[in-house]
Amino acid sequence: MKNVKAAFCLLAITMFSATVLCSARADTWDKKTVVTFNQAVEVPGKVLPAGTYTFQLLDSPSDRHIVQIFSADGTHIIATILAINNYRLQPTGETVMKFSERPGDSPDALRAWFYPGDNFGQEFVYPKVRAIQLAQTTKVIVPAVAVDTFDDDTMKTVPIVAVTPDEKEVEVATVIQTTPTAPAAAAPAAETEELPQTASLMPLLTLLGAAFIGLALSLKLILKQAS
Repeated sequence: MKNVKAAFCLLAITMFSATVLCSARADTWDKKTVVTFNQAVEVPGKVLPAGTYTFQLLDSPSDRHIVQIFSADGTHIIATILAINNYRLQPTGETVMKFSERPGDSPDALRAWFYPGDNFGQEFVYPKVRAIQLAQTTKVIVPAVAVDTFDDDTMKTVPIVAVTPDEKEVEVATVIQTTPTAPAAAAPAAETEELPQTASLMPLLTLLGAAFIGLALSLKLILKQAS
């Protein structure tokens, strides 16, 4: 009975651990993050009033991501926006929202979102006209949708360009690192010259053997005297 109870407890612990691990993987996959803004924030195509929101990825085709923004409890979808990976942005190992500051009382524009543990940022893609304005104001390159209109169905394939502060359109890959840098090839290991053996372990083994034999004889003698 004790063995049966122990086996049952072990099975229960294993099932609980598997459930926790699956949940953790799911959260890591969609990068679900709850954030609170203490002032209005601009995201592509919308201004979010101050409040709490849930950010998460819809899917991850190629080098772009579809980001969904929900209400705090996750029941109401507020916006679906396009983002791309940017490996040149510097992460901090925790959830971080980076903004492009705006003059006056205009809401700051959300530039990038970092999920803890990622070595890249989700850089948001703005409509072309708005991207040009942001690039001129902030003096940074802004990813932009290359067409005037698109919908959720074409968001995965719509062309993306990068807009420079002087209003030039360039290919994203030339100014934004959307894929990780390939690791440098490891240098070949130097060959270690094997030194010739100048001594043998045989004398030591012989000495140890003699010592054990002597110890055994001494114990035998002591036991004989005791009896």
